[in-house]
Amino acid sequence: MRARAATVGDLEDVFRGLSKRMSDEYLAAGKDSKAAYDNLMMNLKEGRAHALVEGEQAVAFIAWHEHGAAADTLFAAQEDFFRAATVRFCRRHIRHIQALAGNLPVHSRSWLDGPDVAKWFRLIGYVERGQENGATLFELPPAPNG
Repeated sequence: MRARAATVGDLEDVFRGLSKRMSDEYLAAGKDSKAAYDNLMMNLKEGRAHALVEGEQAVAFIAWHEHGAAADTLFAAQEDFFRAATVRFCRRHIRHIQALAGNLPVHSRSWLDGPDVAKWFRLIGYVERGQENGATLFELPPAPNG
């Protein structure tokens, strides 16, 4: 797996095969897939989006934007993305995104309570920070050697 600057085609590919768990996450957040797509597109146009690519196929899309004293993430993925190898890849890649955002804490949210959600965030390096607007807030603290 590798990451690269995302394209509109990458976003379309990921949403064409969007996983059910991502659709469920968007609905739990009070959005639909179209609203999530539009939010990701806005970040793409601002140059703050990466495609996570397996071979030549985009299987996930991550975007970020600075909001206050943190960088908030937005995410979409196909079902093939959710496996142990991608968690290991994300551990390295989220630190890269953090560096691009000036070593701010990175905030990610989950509206679903699946058994693997908190575990995967912990493996990536996040710390659970409680509830915020119905979601569990996870924070990746700034890199110590930032």
